[in-house]
Amino acid sequence: MPWEKSKKHNKYIRSAGVRQFISTYNRVKDLKGDELLWGDEIEYGIFKLDAKGKKIRLSLRAKEVMDQLNEKEKSHSHRVEGCNWVPEYGAWMVEATPNRPYTGFTHDLLRVERNMRLRRKRILTVLLEDEIAPTVSTFPLLGSLGDDGTVPPTSVGGPKTLSDYIGDGIINPHPRFGTLTANIRQRRGERVSIRVPLFRDVNTPEYGDFLAVAPDTGGCCGGNTLQLWRYGKGDASREKYGDNFVVVGCATSNQDDEFDESNGGPVTLQKWLVDVQCEGCRGLFYRSAPNVIVPDADWPRNGDIVVGSEIPDIPGWIRLQNGYYLPMTSDDGKIKFLHKVSKRAHSSNPEKVTLGSSTPLFRSASGAVDPNKGGDVVMLKSLLEDSPLNFESSGSGTTAVKTKEAEDTENKDGLENVRAAIHMDAMAFGMGCCCLQITFQAKDLDESRFIYDQLAVMAPIMMALTASTPVLKGRLADTDCRWGIISESVDDRTVAERGKQDGVEPQTELAGKGQRYINKSRYDCISAYIYQGVDEITDSKTGMANRVLNMYNDIHIPIDEESYQLLRKAGIDPALSQHIAHLFIRDPLVVFEGAVEEVDDETQTEHFESIQSTNWQSVRWKPPPPRNDPNDPHVGWRTEFRSMEIQLTDFENAAFTVFTVLLTRVILTFDLNLYIPLSRVDANMQRAHSRNAAAKGKFFFRRHMAPLEEGDDGYGVRYTSMFARAVNGDAVSTKPSGHDDEDIDENGVSKQRRQAPFAPGRYEENSFEEMTMAEIMTGKGDYFPGLIPLVQAYLDHINCDSISRQRIDQYLDFIQRRATGELVTPASWIRNFIRSHKSYQGDSVVSDEIAHDLMVACKEIGEGTRHVPEILGDIRIDPITTAGAYDVKLESRRIRNEHLLGVLRRYTNRKSFSSHSGVA
Repeated sequence: MPWEKSKKHNKYIRSAGVRQFISTYNRVKDLKGDELLWGDEIEYGIFKLDAKGKKIRLSLRAKEVMDQLNEKEKSHSHRVEGCNWVPEYGAWMVEATPNRPYTGFTHDLLRVERNMRLRRKRILTVLLEDEIAPTVSTFPLLGSLGDDGTVPPTSVGGPKTLSDYIGDGIINPHPRFGTLTANIRQRRGERVSIRVPLFRDVNTPEYGDFLAVAPDTGGCCGGNTLQLWRYGKGDASREKYGDNFVVVGCATSNQDDEFDESNGGPVTLQKWLVDVQCEGCRGLFYRSAPNVIVPDADWPRNGDIVVGSEIPDIPGWIRLQNGYYLPMTSDDGKIKFLHKVSKRAHSSNPEKVTLGSSTPLFRSASGAVDPNKGGDVVMLKSLLEDSPLNFESSGSGTTAVKTKEAEDTENKDGLENVRAAIHMDAMAFGMGCCCLQITFQAKDLDESRFIYDQLAVMAPIMMALTASTPVLKGRLADTDCRWGIISESVDDRTVAERGKQDGVEPQTELAGKGQRYINKSRYDCISAYIYQGVDEITDSKTGMANRVLNMYNDIHIPIDEESYQLLRKAGIDPALSQHIAHLFIRDPLVVFEGAVEEVDDETQTEHFESIQSTNWQSVRWKPPPPRNDPNDPHVGWRTEFRSMEIQLTDFENAAFTVFTVLLTRVILTFDLNLYIPLSRVDANMQRAHSRNAAAKGKFFFRRHMAPLEEGDDGYGVRYTSMFARAVNGDAVSTKPSGHDDEDIDENGVSKQRRQAPFAPGRYEENSFEEMTMAEIMTGKGDYFPGLIPLVQAYLDHINCDSISRQRIDQYLDFIQRRATGELVTPASWIRNFIRSHKSYQGDSVVSDEIAHDLMVACKEIGEGTRHVPEILGDIRIDPITTAGAYDVKLESRRIRNEHLLGVLRRYTNRKSFSSHSGVA
C-alpha cells in the first residue's frame, strides 16, 4: 500500500504485533535443549566492466542471476553442501547463505570457508564475460555518474526516491523495497540526508577555504586522536551549514563522544539521588507501574543513585532503565524523594589503590556510603545539579568538574569542528552496502538473551576490525565503515522525533503522534540490554530479593507505554517488555493489501515481524517463527549479529565468522561477562567509524570479565582478577568447573551469569577502561587475558581435533595480526590503492579509471589470482574458478556422430587407430 493508505492501519498493526508477540512468547517460552545451529549471510554486488574504456557500472541483472542460481540449486539438491540465494535491496545485489545450517561441532567450522568459496564459484557460473561480483562493501561510484551509472541505463530521480543522484530503477523490482524507500521518505516528511566527512587530501577542492594543514593527520583532531562522525545527530549543523558540511567531534575523553548536537547535550539519562527525608524512612519501594506497589519490594534505599527518565504523560514519576517506576515526591508533593544528580557523576569508592597486580584494589573507607544499608547521604549532596560544584570520580578520589552552565559559556566562543561532507539523499546509498552477518540458535530463551547482550558489546569492536567502506559516491570518505550511512539512509523520524519542536500538528496515525523524542534511527546500536538476570549477591544478607540494579542501561530508551503495560500484564518480565515496547515506537513501513485485520494474531506473526524486521539494530533477537505445517523445520530462539563489514576474500570472512562463533562458546563455557554501560557501546560505535580505528583507536571494554577474587593483603580487603593467578604463576585449580555444583540451576545456568547484569556498584568500580584493539584481542596486564587467548584456551578445553585446529589457528593468527596493525583492514588497503593510483590527483576524487582498476583488483584478490600481503600476510588464496561449482552427471543420452567425432578429434590427429594398437 502507498503511505497515505497504509498509515491508517498503523495503530492496528502495532497493537496486533504486540499481541502476536505475546502469543508466540507463551507458546514457545519453555523451549529448551536446542542444539547450536548457525549460519552466515554474504551479499554480492554485480558490476559491468568496460575494459577498453576503463569504466565500471552497476549491472541490474540481480533477479535474473538469482533465478538462474536457484534453478541450478534445485537440480543439484542431491549435494549435501549447497547455497541459498535471496533478493537484496539493490537491483544489482544478491544475498547468499548456506543451504543448511552449520552445527555445533568443530568440523563444521571448516565448512564455513568451503561454502563461501562454493558461493563464489557458483555466482561466477552465471555472470557474463564482462561482469564481476567481488565481495566489496559498496559500489564506489554509486550516485556520482548521473544517468550513466547502470547497465541498462536508468534516469536519475523518480517518485520513490525523489533523489538528485540515483534513480528508482536501481531498486530491486520487488514491491517491498520500493515501498520501503518511499514510505521512509514520506513518514520523515522529507528526503533522508546523509552527510559523511570528506577525506582531506592535498588538492581536495572543498577544503580550499579551510585553514592550511598537512593531509592525513587524523582529520581536524590531529595526532592519533580519532575524529568522530556523529551520524544521526546532525540536524542542528545541517541547518547551520547546509548539506555539504558536517560537524565532527574528537575522541579525547569519556564525555566528548556522547554529545548530541540536536538535543543540546549528552545522550545519557538523568541520574537521581534517593533521599527520603521523613522519620523512619530508609528509602522507596519500586513500582511495577505508577501507583502499583510490588509487595516485597525493598529498594532503592537512601543514598542510592538511580538512572531513569521522567514520563511526559505521567507527571511526578520516573521510569528506571530496568523497567520499574519511582515517584519523585510524596502524594501531597511536600516530601521530595528524588534529587537530580549530575549526569557525569556516579557513586564511587573513595579509595582505589593498586598493590602488586595491576588489577585495581578496593577497600572500604570509614564513613563511606553503603547504599545497601541506607548510609549517610551527606557525602552525595555535592552531586546534586543545584550544588555549586558537581563532582566526578577520578583515580584516587573526587575532582571538581565544570557545570553545564560553565561549559555552555565557554562553548559560545569556541569554534566547531566543521568538515566538508559527502552528501547523499536516498535509501539506496545505505541499503546498497554489502555486509557479513551471523545468526545463532541458542539452547533456550535465557541463553539467547544473554548472548544478545554480550554480542551488543562486541558489535563496534568487530566492525572496526572488519572496516571496508572508505569510498562513497566517487569520493574518499574520512570514515571507514558503512553503519552510519545506512543509519541515516533509513532514518524515518519526523522533525519532532529528531528533537526539534517544529510546530507541526501531531499526526494521529503515527506512533507517538510523531512527537515523541527518539534519539536514534531505526538502524543503530541497541538501546537496552535484555537479559533478565537474578540479583542474588546481597539476598542472604539483606533479604532484598527484588532489588533490581542495572547500571549498564544508561542511555535514553523511549518506549510505547501502552505496549509496555500490555506486555507486563501478560507476565513478561520488565527487561523484555521494555525491549519489545521500544521496538514498537516505530511504525510499520510495508503493508500489503488483504494482510491487515485478516491476519490471525494467535497463530501468525506478520505484524510483529513488520516492526521487528525494520528495526535494524546491531544485534537482533529473534523468537521462533510459527510452524504452519508439521513438516516445517523446528527453529529455536536466535540472536543475529549484524555489524561486521564484508571482506575481500572468503578466508577473511570465514575467519571473522568462526571467531565470533567461538567467542559465544567462550562466553558461555567460561561464564564471562562483557557488560559495559550502553553509552560506552554507543561511543565505541562512533569511534569504530573513524579512519584506521582498528590500528589507532581505543575502545571502552570491560576490565574484569570474571568476578574479582577477594583476599587480604595485610592492609585490608584486596580484590584481584582471577586471570592474574595464571599470569603470575599462582596455583590454579584443576577443577573442571569454575563454580560449585550448587551454583548451577536446573537449566545449567550459573549464579555468576544470572548476576552479571545486576552487580552492585561496589563490585563494579572501574569495571571498564579504554583499550587498544591489540589489547582487547591479545590481553592487557595480568587482569585481562585477551579474547584470542581465551578462544585458544577454549579449543584446548574441548580437545579440538588437529585438522580443524590447524585452520582455526590460521584464522586467529590473522585476526591478531590485523588487531596489532601488522595487517591492514580492507578500508585502509582500498584508501592506499586509490591514493597511490597513477591517475589520482590528490583531490579525494575516485575517477572512472581508478574505480575500474580498484574493482578488478578486488575481484582478483577474492578469486585468489592476486596476492596482497598487506591484507593477508603469508596466507595465499587457492584460485577460484567455475570448475567444481556443480557436480557433473554421468550422462547416457545419445549424441550425434558429428559431435562425437568432433570431441574425439581433440585427442588424436591419427588417420588410423590400429597403427597405435600394438598389432603387428
